[in-house]
Formats: sequence, C-alpha cells, structure tokens
Amino acid sequence: MKVSEIAYGNWITHASQVAEDTAIACVNAALDAGITTFDTADVYANTGAESVLGRALAGQSRESVEIFTKVYFPTNARKHNDTGLSRKHIMESCNASLKRLNTDYVDLYQAHRFDYNTPLEETLRAFDDLIRQGKVLYIGFSEWRAEEIKKAHKIAEDMGLDHFISSQPQYSMLWRVIETDVDPICRKYGIGHIVWSPIAQGVLTGKYLPGQPLPEGTRATSDEGKEFVARWLRDDLLEAVQQLKPIAADAGLTMAQLAVAWVLNNDNVSSAIVGASRPEQITEAAKASGVKLSADVLKAIDSTLKDFISTDEALTASPQERLS
Repeated sequence: MKVSEIAYGNWITHASQVAEDTAIACVNAALDAGITTFDTADVYANTGAESVLGRALAGQSRESVEIFTKVYFPTNARKHNDTGLSRKHIMESCNASLKRLNTDYVDLYQAHRFDYNTPLEETLRAFDDLIRQGKVLYIGFSEWRAEEIKKAHKIAEDMGLDHFISSQPQYSMLWRVIETDVDPICRKYGIGHIVWSPIAQGVLTGKYLPGQPLPEGTRATSDEGKEFVARWLRDDLLEAVQQLKPIAADAGLTMAQLAVAWVLNNDNVSSAIVGASRPEQITEAAKASGVKLSADVLKAIDSTLKDFISTDEALTASPQERLS
C-alpha cells in the first residue's frame, strides 16, 4: 500500500480542540494539498474524532484515500473488556470504528499499544480474521518495543498469519528513541514508519519563546495537550530551538517544514502525521513533502539540539495493566 508522505492526523483536534466546521476545512485543505492518508483512533475525543473524520471525508472516492485507525485504549463505558487487545475488544472496537468512519473497511488497523495481559497469538489471530472478513486491509502497531515486534513477527510466521506492515512511533529531531533498536528491526521485517509528533507538539515551530508566557490557544495551554508539551517547555531547550530559525531560513523552509522534512529524511519513514487547528497549518506542512535536507543542514540541526535529544528506547512504554 502506498501512502502520502504527509498524513493528516486528528488527535486532540477533531471533536476537541477545534470546531467541526474548522476540522472539515482542515481535511479539505489536506486533500487540496495532495494528502491522501488520514490517521485517527477510537480513543481520540472518546470516539468523537473518528465520527468527525467520517463526516469530513463523506463524498470522497473511497479508493482515493487511506483511512487508518487504532484499537487498545478504553472508550465509552470503560468496563473490564473495553481496553487492550483481546479478541472481544478488537472485534467490537473495529465494528464500532467502521460505523463512525462511515466505511466498510479501514486501510490500516493499528494496535495502539502493546497488551501485556493478552496472548499475542489471540491478538494476531483476531487481526487476521478481520483481514479475512474484508474489514481491514493491513495491520500495524504504535509505540511497541523491539522485543515485542520480534515476538509478534515470529508468531505470525509460525501461525501463517498476516504480518504487521507499519509502525507508528513518536519521532522528531528531539525524540529519536526508535533509532537504536526499533528502526533496525522494522527495516529487517519490511515495516515502515508512520510517525507522529514530528513537530514535537508544536515546540519545533519556534512559537514557544524562552522566558515568555505560553501563547493562548496553543496545545500547551489546552487541557487535552498540555501534558504532552510540558517536558519540552524548558528555557534552555526553547533557546536551542530558536537557533534553528536561521538553519530553516537558509534552507528556504519554515521551522515546521524543517521539522517535518527532517523525519522524512529517514528513508524508513513512509509518512509523517501532521495535525492542524487551522487549514493554513496543514497547507504549510504539506510543502515539506519531497524536501531533501543536505548533510550540512542535518549536521547543524544535530549540533544545535545535541543536549536535548532523547534516544533511550526504554522511554517507549505501554500500560502494564489493563482495567480490572
């Protein structure tokens, strides 16, 4: 399956941070920019994001877009079977997602985290059955560790089941934890990355200034997003990010475009997921597609951010326990 280099994601935005008319305008801007890949999850806005995306894509030729969603986290009733990767939860969640997305199938169904309480054999068989039923075309995972990927690959081989084709990790100039172990094993198995947060929750746009109040209306001031941004809101880190401005300008790019182009420089990154609260944001980010950064630019980025780069794979974590 082919995907667009820039994917549109609606985590935190649809049915949450932005009104539906704006969300639909953002989806239309993505389509106008040549984006065909749309990523969501049942847990986003507690199922609301899927519904908005389904309405936003209404009328589009189904064959012309790739719709991705995920399963793992609880939604709605939040009872004991409403989480994890058990057969029951996977089957029920997939059927509910298809209704909200107003489609007969999803192009990619992803295990949103690793489930330590369900045998992988059960999870992989359930995914495989969804593929046989025509409800899912391909399967992937998000935020799995190298040893978990290896185990799943061996079980799929032994049982003759469909393999994972994609990984959805967090990846950016600041967050490089996949590079040590996850990326090499994914390359070995032919698994491509569809990365999230390439702009580090907006930090790499340079809009958060050291020593200054947080801009109103940004992710750092929203109830839904502030916990994800907080780790990067240190003055020393923000000062280093400001030093990326001349690097971006010399390359003829905005800060956001530089950040997105950087993740796409990894040749095992198939697509970078970009969210937007305004249509112009997705239009700008889409221009990073096809941009090749020179070795000098990459070296300058590394030198500027060297004291703030996270590389420890142990930072990739899934919940250890499901709801009891």
